Amino acid sequence: MQDLRELLESNPYPGRGIVVGKGCVYYWIMGRSANSRNRVFVETDDGIRTEAHDPSKMEDPSLIIYHPVRTMGDALVVTNGDQTDTIVERGSFREGCMAREYEPDAPNYTPRISSVVYPDGSFELSILKHDPDSASDRCLRQFFSYEGADEGVGYFISTYQGDGDPLPSFAGEPVCVSLPTPDEVWAALNADNKVSLYANVGGSVRIYNKNLGD
Repeated sequence: MQDLRELLESNPYPGRGIVVGKGCVYYWIMGRSANSRNRVFVETDDGIRTEAHDPSKMEDPSLIIYHPVRTMGDALVVTNGDQTDTIVERGSFREGCMAREYEPDAPNYTPRISSVVYPDGSFELSILKHDPDSASDRCLRQFFSYEGADEGVGYFISTYQGDGDPLPSFAGEPVCVSLPTPDEVWAALNADNKVSLYANVGGSVRIYNKNLGD
């Protein structure tokens, strides 16, 4: 098991990230461009959405304005894009993910990372990414199912391995990590690149927005 704080402090740009553990879900967004950084998380009736902090400065809303968190019956869906809506509308995590692919932002081909947490504590994680070994633009769809997690333990995935040009996609299985507090996660994210954090611990939701002074 790795220390999530150390992983984040040593990586200036993991991009968007999801951590799921026992009674705990974290989701954050980061940005390098002014357009990506011009965002906040706003609560909705069934989760949260991203929103422009300053609408007058919004350039291209595609890929950056979406619902990261929504409920699906008694389950909680958390993703890094509008595949949240696809999953909820289909009522199936796997069917929703199978209907989508990585983001159309060549040369980065940003992966779509998704999770669903069920009432019994079991959960699933998925990564949809550009197949690096393909001569075409095939999508590699990876699914990871967990019967649950031990106290204080979570599983972490992100869009990128780190900074770069093009950005290197996350590789391998979700990383088993210790679960720091929401304040510790927010503090560990790179100060220049972090934008917002959603923390759901024991059903209590807290939102952090750099643009609002958090």
